[in-house]
Amino acid sequence: MGHEVDVKSLSLIILPQRFAICRLSPDEPIPTFLSHSQFISITRTSDELSIVLPEEIVPSGWKTATGWRCLKVIGPLDFGLTGILASLLTPLSEAGISIFVISTYDTDHLMVREENLKKATKILLKSGHVVI
Repeated sequence: MGHEVDVKSLSLIILPQRFAICRLSPDEPIPTFLSHSQFISITRTSDELSIVLPEEIVPSGWKTATGWRCLKVIGPLDFGLTGILASLLTPLSEAGISIFVISTYDTDHLMVREENLKKATKILLKSGHVVI
């Protein structure tokens, strides 16, 4: 059974770069140039190869949604904790802010459109979180 987390104790940091969310066909090979980036996320399913990477290194010709910023939850987070994403996503959803979430072994990353970053930050602060 999970443990409740004190959602007011969550701290997030805004990563400085802009990101792109890209979609390739599911049979595409994973590009080797990605190994040099400090932040990438790669997910392959039977329907697609989805890659999140810094906007400035996106190759031309990729299906891309650009202009995303990342709020990283400072971790590591215990797998037994519950309510972490809900405490962040619910207030943002209620404010009409679209989110793309990337979860890793240690933590969660919330991607928001750059034009919504200030609003998202204010909402998270009002909800009791800390944004650095």
